[in-house]
Amino acid sequence: MTKNRNTLKKIGVDVSKKKLDIALDENIFVTIDNKEEAYVGFLKTLDHPDEIHFVMEATGGYENKFARFLQSQSIMVSVVNPKRVRDYAKSMGKLAKNDEIDAQVIREFGTVAKLIPLRRKSQEDERLNALILRRKQLLKHLVSEKQHLETTFNEEAQSSIHEFMLMLENQIRSIDSTINSVLDTAEVYRHKKEMISAVSGLGARTVSTILIQLPELGELSNKQISALVGVAPFCNDSGDRKGRKVIWGGRKDIRTALYMPMLSAIQHNKPIKIFYDRLVAKGKNKKVAIIACMRKLLTILNSMIKNKTPWNPDYA
Repeated sequence: MTKNRNTLKKIGVDVSKKKLDIALDENIFVTIDNKEEAYVGFLKTLDHPDEIHFVMEATGGYENKFARFLQSQSIMVSVVNPKRVRDYAKSMGKLAKNDEIDAQVIREFGTVAKLIPLRRKSQEDERLNALILRRKQLLKHLVSEKQHLETTFNEEAQSSIHEFMLMLENQIRSIDSTINSVLDTAEVYRHKKEMISAVSGLGARTVSTILIQLPELGELSNKQISALVGVAPFCNDSGDRKGRKVIWGGRKDIRTALYMPMLSAIQHNKPIKIFYDRLVAKGKNKKVAIIACMRKLLTILNSMIKNKTPWNPDYA
């Protein structure tokens, strides 16, 4: 029988590179090394670990090792946005900060927030996420080298920059080839890729980003998937005042990957073009209309995957 996640005991974990500060309850606090041997020893001290839900903040990747270990032991774990935790702390008047306080605040946040348990990733998931992160790092280096080239006038220095840029471009191409190969051969990805690739305006890189960084596509409601990516508008009203709706949070990499293809889709994708033109005709700001189109496209993709329905250019 599946346990109700809301009844599970919440444990807060403040993660750093070398250690984990863990708040077991209001008064019990432990610190362990951020390595697997310490995880095993710590788990042995817990009663009924299957009745525990661990909560930790995203800390640039340092949380991944402990999160993967907990998942390997079939223990529920959630990784939350640090801003949400900090906003909660401020709302409760908890302005002081140290490792123990942070762990306690994370635990308390977990008891009141609606948590989304971390999905367990397959080997293909882990590999693809690592590759797309590395690709992002290489692109950042490539942009930096292009900027250096603009302000460098020495021929030897320019030659060095060109050689480095060529190496970066070759590595990016190699990573793209590997990503496409995995997406084409792994059963869990191949069918989704075929469906999404049929949508007008979406290139190979955009498709791969959506598949890898939005595995929830087809598993959530349209509203949930929009909020997860960060394209769902939030109200900003009070009394008689009707404030401007805003978007925030979510997965920035997906929004970035969708923005330029959306400009193409507005020109060449029939349902998106009709939707965009209607919004602009109503007086909507063009940037607002573009975000709305991103949201519409995501909901279309979500419905396609959920219902196993192929792309229909006449869909409206």
